[in-house]
Amino acid sequence: MPEGNEIHRFALRHATAFAGRRVQVDSPNGGFAHADLLDRRMLRGVEAYGKHLGYFFGRDLILHVHLGMYGDFREGQMPYPAAKGALRLRMWTKTDWIELRGPTDCSIFNEERWKALLQRLGPDPLREDSDPAPAFALIERRATPIGALLMDQSVLAGIGNIYRAELLFRARLHPFRPGSAVSASQRKGLWTEAKKLMRNGMVDRRIVTTRPADRSHRSRPVHDEDVHYVYRRQGRPCRVCSVKIESRQIAGRTVYWCPQCQKD
Repeated sequence: MPEGNEIHRFALRHATAFAGRRVQVDSPNGGFAHADLLDRRMLRGVEAYGKHLGYFFGRDLILHVHLGMYGDFREGQMPYPAAKGALRLRMWTKTDWIELRGPTDCSIFNEERWKALLQRLGPDPLREDSDPAPAFALIERRATPIGALLMDQSVLAGIGNIYRAELLFRARLHPFRPGSAVSASQRKGLWTEAKKLMRNGMVDRRIVTTRPADRSHRSRPVHDEDVHYVYRRQGRPCRVCSVKIESRQIAGRTVYWCPQCQKD
């Protein structure tokens, strides 16, 4: 599933290519029934919040996209390629195009529905206007494991399975520690690290969370085998202490941690 870094990257790239321009929109496979409502209208702006995208054509004409587990965009410069497969939506101008396949949601929102969505979401580390205080307060009073709270979009918006595992390792926090047992300084550290790592991940969609000193190779770009500390490294030695990485299910997803560096 794309995490917040990719969603914000899409918003930036699509705003650069299409905002302020009249766009053409269609749905080659017929999966988006309202393409005609957007076709040949001016796209006013694109906004990302957590894992949600909003394409603003008017106050009550907002294209909402949630990529879910399998959705993704393709993009390029004209001419666009022949339509193939389950192509839900296509948007283009004389110079640029995007294709959307496999989203969990692709539908029209009005302003009221968009605002209601945002009210259900926690602060987004990639938004300059986000205040982490509500997330800190929720974590402080909850006995739920911190590993589950970080994936709860009503607590923090945009963090997915990779960032969850890597942020907890860098903070030396065991994923099953209750939120109420996470200190104020640790909560602040998680937010600060999330802002930094997720913004770095907007550059090219790669999520790199390791520090140079902890990598097997010092050359650039970072080797694929060196990008993470614990994510999908179960049974392999920790980069810091050499103890084997462990994994376990939590809230329906697999979490990874080092039992030595992240003691309960």
